[in-house]
Amino acid sequence: MRWFWRPGLLFTILFFFGAAYLLVALNYSYSDGNRAGYIQKLSTKGWICKTTEGELAMTTVPGVAPVLWEFSVWDENVAAQLTQLIGKRLVLHYKEYRYLPTTCFGDTPYFVDRVEVQE
Repeated sequence: MRWFWRPGLLFTILFFFGAAYLLVALNYSYSDGNRAGYIQKLSTKGWICKTTEGELAMTTVPGVAPVLWEFSVWDENVAAQLTQLIGKRLVLHYKEYRYLPTTCFGDTPYFVDRVEVQE
């Protein structure tokens, strides 16, 4: 009978380690900062886990090819705000979360949580 409870115990221990890992990974950001530019693309994608993904075109001077920065959005209110502000120069505040286990959280490690219009 001892062999019967060992797989259950092993599963329980692995479950709690996985939950603790997710708790730490989702609550402590690796870095945070701001990026300024124009929204180039914003879309909702995914088969099961729908995520909002976007591209910010960061230009230094007119006539120079922009640097594209890809980001994800968790908050639906921020995604709706970004949709309304396409075409305006924006400052996006983001947090970077490294080593998330799946793409259900987003395709990129950068998650935008605030938007400001830059005049």
